[in-house]
Amino acid sequence: MEFRKNDLVTLEIEDCGIDGEGIGKADGFTVFVKDAVIGDTVTAKIIKAKKNYGYGRLMEVLKPSPYRVEPKCEFARQCGGCQLQALSYDQQLVFKTNKVKGHLERIGGFTDIPMEPIIGMDELFHYRNKAQFPVGYDKEGNLVAGFYAGRTHSIVANTNCAIQAKVTHPIVEKVLAYMRGNKISAYDEKNHSGLIRHILTRVGFTTGEIMVCLIVNGTAKQLKNINKLVDKLKEIEGMTSIIVNTNTDKTNKILGLHCETVWGQDYIEDYIGDIKYQIGPLSFYQVNPQQTKVLYSKALEYADLKGQELVWDLYCGIGTISLFLAQKAKQVYGVEIIKEAIDDARRNATLNHMDNVEFFVGKAEEIVPAQYEKTGIHPDVIVVDPPRKGCDAALLNTMLDMAPERIVYVSCDPATLARDLKILCAEKYTLEKVAVVDQFSHSVHVESVVLLQRKNM
Repeated sequence: MEFRKNDLVTLEIEDCGIDGEGIGKADGFTVFVKDAVIGDTVTAKIIKAKKNYGYGRLMEVLKPSPYRVEPKCEFARQCGGCQLQALSYDQQLVFKTNKVKGHLERIGGFTDIPMEPIIGMDELFHYRNKAQFPVGYDKEGNLVAGFYAGRTHSIVANTNCAIQAKVTHPIVEKVLAYMRGNKISAYDEKNHSGLIRHILTRVGFTTGEIMVCLIVNGTAKQLKNINKLVDKLKEIEGMTSIIVNTNTDKTNKILGLHCETVWGQDYIEDYIGDIKYQIGPLSFYQVNPQQTKVLYSKALEYADLKGQELVWDLYCGIGTISLFLAQKAKQVYGVEIIKEAIDDARRNATLNHMDNVEFFVGKAEEIVPAQYEKTGIHPDVIVVDPPRKGCDAALLNTMLDMAPERIVYVSCDPATLARDLKILCAEKYTLEKVAVVDQFSHSVHVESVVLLQRKNM
């Protein structure tokens, strides 16, 4: 039977895709259905049809799966943030384990993968320490803030997100009230007009310190009566920093480069484990500090440092992993291409009185060989935590040339992880351990830590 757009089909959902969508078959025709859960029997409308497969919109759950739960957030289906909120948490962990394992098998070509049990979260809601609320208008012209609907720039109006820190709700409501009261316009990305683009919040979960940053298509001077907003925000316990960030570019990038502190400090402080970090509005900092400690502790365990090792931390960011490693290593060298991140990293090393860590600005594939040639010092361990696109090919070759005893690979994308491990394990390394750490409950994102051991050659 041939299926066309707008056809209705009844499906038993038998599998789950990498983006959390349910997968079912009708007369051999595979249909991917967002918001359907393994074990559901559903009616779906075909919205896109190819020869052997198509995409469907969930119309009705005829028989709910035993794994289906009621989402805590009423906007879970509309919003692009929580793809798995209708799936029980134990099954979310099964999905994430299988996602990592499946990529390692299909892309990496690995068999008999030495996977440890996934490390799940204790707090499934209100765990994020950073929120970015776009501001705009609904169809009736009312001022709204919330989150983008999946794969769109349409704002789902919701200031009380179930996974953000609870304090973000009153903060965003105070900013919206200030905008209405002072006739401050929201940004219109189609016309590149209007003033306030985003409301960004950062919360120190250990310290209780709070930052509010308004991203504007202009300057702080254009925010009429900003002192009134400052007075309202100061009423919130823990308020530490109120900043205006200028972004006048026609871009999807949220933050511009220029920041002006209108009240309080330029940063907040927080801890991961015993390490203190200064966090500015532009700093990259993990959004789930509780599970980040778990993730970095696992990386430290895999590094197996005895106190005499020289370690390279590649793509080191603001030095989060570097400082964790420096607690146990003789010397740590961190490399990051973003200068501002290295400025933060050096500041954080000083803040924690660590003098056995040194940071370099530049491409890791250029910095590491140059330092090796200059000093002749051989690394015992390399730790790498690349962005979603994985490691640069030249860097993989550099790592193979350096041939440290152990490589610890921290990854936020199992597909690029598998691709890179295939190269590293082709000749010189064996895959010793794989740990999966859930840092983002209800989403399809997952973090992994992998230990590679150099072969005796």
